[in-house]
Amino acid sequence: MRLQQTLSVTMMTIVLLHLITGVWTLPAPSSVTVDSVDMRHTLTWTPLQAPCNTTILYSVQYQGEFELMLLNGSWRDVHHCQQVPHTHCDVTADLGSDADYNLHVRARCGSQLSAWSELSRPFNRRDILTVPNMTVTVVGGGLHLSFLKLPSNAVASVTVWKKGHELQASFYTVPAEQKVLHVSDLQAGAEYCVTAQTVLNTQLHSGSTDAHCVSITGTAAGPDAAWKKTTTVTGTVIIMAGLLFAVFWSIAYCRPDQCQTYIRKQQLPQSLCFLQQHVQGVLLGPQEEEEERCEQVHVVQNVYVKH
Repeated sequence: MRLQQTLSVTMMTIVLLHLITGVWTLPAPSSVTVDSVDMRHTLTWTPLQAPCNTTILYSVQYQGEFELMLLNGSWRDVHHCQQVPHTHCDVTADLGSDADYNLHVRARCGSQLSAWSELSRPFNRRDILTVPNMTVTVVGGGLHLSFLKLPSNAVASVTVWKKGHELQASFYTVPAEQKVLHVSDLQAGAEYCVTAQTVLNTQLHSGSTDAHCVSITGTAAGPDAAWKKTTTVTGTVIIMAGLLFAVFWSIAYCRPDQCQTYIRKQQLPQSLCFLQQHVQGVLLGPQEEEEERCEQVHVVQNVYVKH
């Protein structure tokens, strides 16, 4: 009886080993990597060279921190990459957070399956979307920020705050084609800090740069302060030149007869005109003709008669 039980267990073990050996007759895919271009993540692998009477099909699964920590290390299918004939799979939509992801792929030929082949190390999209290369300088009482090599279709998200007032920070967005940002109306003598991160499609973002803190010198000035100053100086020069031209022209071209039409002498009051005639009559005589024309003055002497 015991001999029969032993033989049964042995036969079952042989059958199971045979089945397991038959399942893993295909080699596992090799060179499994993730290629990222403009934050589109594509899993790629080398096609199998094993003989197969039908088309070799591939399936892809992923495992994030949620599956690893809360779902007991389970794996989820990448739905549009199940039983596909090509050797690549777009996994952008499945890698939806800044976390570490494991990915693996296996091949199928008819009823034969290969073992799963995993990435050499977990993939994190933050390692691909790098922090922006930012330069911060103080210009005209404000901050001048410049960015280099932002990915196409990406923006730089900038945060500026006065040191000690982090809760009152200001936020700016710099498109990749703009590359520069001027922040004006800052308090002179205060210290301001700046951080930035690369953002793509409002959902994918890199880590933040280290905080750049600088002191604002001089007076606060807007981005158009330079042209305002230039315009003021130019206007002043033009006005002064016009005034000087008018003075020199009047000296050079204004003849006495013409100038008199513009510059008239004011008629003297009657009292002063009478006094002037009397003085000229005494000193110059009746032959002198006065130049000033005065109105005729009639002097009436009051005679008081004593009764």
